[in-house]
Amino acid sequence: MLNRQGRPTTAGQAGTTEHPTFTGNKALAQVEPLLFEIGRYDTTGVDIDEPEDFEPRLGGLERKEAIGLPGLSEPETMRHYVRLSQMNYGIDTGLFPLGSCTMKHNARLNERMARLPGFSDVHPLQPVSTVQGALELMNELARYLVTLTNMTAVALSPKAGAHGELCGMMAIKAAIEARGEGKTRNVVLVPDSAHGTNPATAALIGFVVKPVPAREDGFVHVDDVKERLGPDVAAIMLTNPNTCGLFEPQVAEIAKAIHEAGAYFYCDGANFNAIVGKARPGDLGVDAMHINLHKTFSTPHGGGGPGSGPVVLSERVAPYAPVPFVRMGKDGFELVEQASDAAEKPFGRMTAFHGQMGMYVRALSYMLSHGADGMKQASEDAVLNANYIRAGLSDLMSLPFGDKPCMHEVLFDDAWLKDTGVTTLDVAKAMIDEGYHPMTMYFPLVVHGAMLIEPTESESKASLDLFIATLRDLAMAAKNGETERFTGAPYHAPRRRLDETRAARNPVLKWTPPAPVAEAAE
Repeated sequence: MLNRQGRPTTAGQAGTTEHPTFTGNKALAQVEPLLFEIGRYDTTGVDIDEPEDFEPRLGGLERKEAIGLPGLSEPETMRHYVRLSQMNYGIDTGLFPLGSCTMKHNARLNERMARLPGFSDVHPLQPVSTVQGALELMNELARYLVTLTNMTAVALSPKAGAHGELCGMMAIKAAIEARGEGKTRNVVLVPDSAHGTNPATAALIGFVVKPVPAREDGFVHVDDVKERLGPDVAAIMLTNPNTCGLFEPQVAEIAKAIHEAGAYFYCDGANFNAIVGKARPGDLGVDAMHINLHKTFSTPHGGGGPGSGPVVLSERVAPYAPVPFVRMGKDGFELVEQASDAAEKPFGRMTAFHGQMGMYVRALSYMLSHGADGMKQASEDAVLNANYIRAGLSDLMSLPFGDKPCMHEVLFDDAWLKDTGVTTLDVAKAMIDEGYHPMTMYFPLVVHGAMLIEPTESESKASLDLFIATLRDLAMAAKNGETERFTGAPYHAPRRRLDETRAARNPVLKWTPPAPVAEAAE
């Protein structure tokens, strides 16, 4: 496109290095140094009165030199963090194909509800009589989670998915100990296609972990589970839909075999977003399952702030759910804080307080605004979008378990890159240049050079088409020998590719002030 003077108005093929700028900035893409490198040490952003004479009580440990913090004005500080935020990629920026644990779109409505003063200002030590509304919300959220999963009880307090795993397995362990089999049932079966946190969780609380191999079709077979069952098996930890993006077709048969052997069935529910409204884990024989609110019910991810990983429990395990929990008393809602106050047999307590109210509000807001039919459609759309990507790329990229329908995420391997000189990591770096966050790489471990793509339910057909077209262009470039496009990527990111070995083995964790100009000149 040309303007009235006949000059191009689009960047076109003008490379970023063809027109260097004095500042290093590239229009809106501005170079941003560290905060310590912006301010001056002899200035301050605030005025503080000199303290009156006082007697130090630090026993001679007072700092003798200036602390060396830069002084910045409020606008300088604000601009620094705004520029940093513009360098980040998020769900508000574009399609986020990070499979396995993609954050669902968090509608602004949910944020607005979470910021209502009655919820955002609530304090865990307030008298129960002053937080009846918050407790009612927790009770309502618990009712929805139990209904959607067809389970008996839910523990809301776990702070994230892995924390929820720990909670569920501790409840199972308590149930086993209550049967007097705590010393004899010490083995937990974990399929190869499970999430990596599963074996770590089982081992953390004293179980011996035994793997169950995934077959060539990517599924766990009931016969492989039966071969490993015995009086020493306490439970199985099965991820369903599994990390290969597939729904385990024999999950009910596996549950039946587990129960007949006297063991329990823990389901990793991280991928529950694929089946909400379509299948209930309780109907499949699950005894305990954590739910990632961030992935299934739109709350922010726990890694970036306060998280939440509620655990639903079957009738067999529900009596051992931890405190605290909410129940209706004669004078309104009560918060049961002590195990001695519970009618059942809680295994104990995992958190100081009651969970993350902000997450509860967002999740319930999502549920109420969608309704049962809306949540079902969200699951269907997530699965449809993943299969749309599978169909759009299956002729160029290889599928490890054949070209068959997947759940909410589609899994490719690196067989299509054979003899190109390009790796899965190179493709991911090239995606950054194209303006996309890379997919999950090298996971699940049962697939060589894995590329796990989860588009979620919130992407339009237009955005999916552009994403598919971009990956097709990259695939053709790799097959046509345009190796440099990949091995040198990213070329256009704020920072180029790191030496990952040096970054892992020799991390620089301390900022060192640059040498003064005069000293550097000598």
